[in-house]
Amino acid sequence: MNRLPVGIQVYGLRDLLENTPDNFKNVMQQIKDMGYDGVELAGLYGINPADVKRILDEVGLIPISAHVPLVEMMEDPKKAAEDYKTIGVDYVVIPYLPEEYRHNTPGYPKVIEEMKRIGKVMKDHGIKLLYHNHDFEFVTLPDGSFGFDDIYAQIPADLLMVEPDVCWIKVAGQNPAAYVKKYGERCEIVHLKDFIKEGNPQNLYKLIGIETEESKEDTGIFEFRPVGFGQQIWEPILEASLEAGSKWVVVEQDEHYELPPLEAARRSREYLKILGW
Repeated sequence: MNRLPVGIQVYGLRDLLENTPDNFKNVMQQIKDMGYDGVELAGLYGINPADVKRILDEVGLIPISAHVPLVEMMEDPKKAAEDYKTIGVDYVVIPYLPEEYRHNTPGYPKVIEEMKRIGKVMKDHGIKLLYHNHDFEFVTLPDGSFGFDDIYAQIPADLLMVEPDVCWIKVAGQNPAAYVKKYGERCEIVHLKDFIKEGNPQNLYKLIGIETEESKEDTGIFEFRPVGFGQQIWEPILEASLEAGSKWVVVEQDEHYELPPLEAARRSREYLKILGW
């Protein structure tokens, strides 16, 4: 059966790692034992890059990629490239656009040029730069296109690849599998994220640690779930990833509620095994 290697985004395990660098190897070993093939980093938790590489090598996990804050890379893209080259990642990912750089703001043209600059530095170090979406990129622009598509229309593939987050694509009212197919070879990593959404929830970004103003119209429910335990239909997304020529699928769960993070990670991996992944 055709399948891709499965990684996990370490952001979902942050509560086990922040301020406890000595726990890094133990957590990584548990991830390996669940059947994950690699990890996508989200910070180094006080560990130097060479030691991160050593630990992952000892455990047997591949360092696939790393989410690195945009502002950090704008300030010193060369340092980011060198640090993550030491770890051995093939990809560095812009995880999020701060509000001042989003579409339809004065900062948007600037950030397009900044992403090109960062992409060139990464390319010079043998690393591919990716962008990880939420749902706000699906704002409609004056020409009728989505902001998501405008980013990739303005920046060539050799400077910016696509890391589609299928949860946020679905929340935006779009078809995740269709978007993976649309961008094809630019989607070398696909983020697998499940969720439940009922009613009309307004404060979605509180779930990923971003403070937003409370809305009196927040009359719904939105929660992340392990892969296979939410509303996504996974077979078309996984088939689209294969069709696109993706190299990895990466499980991400931003929040876990009453479920321990490692248990959520285990459930996601076990569900994918049921599907032959």
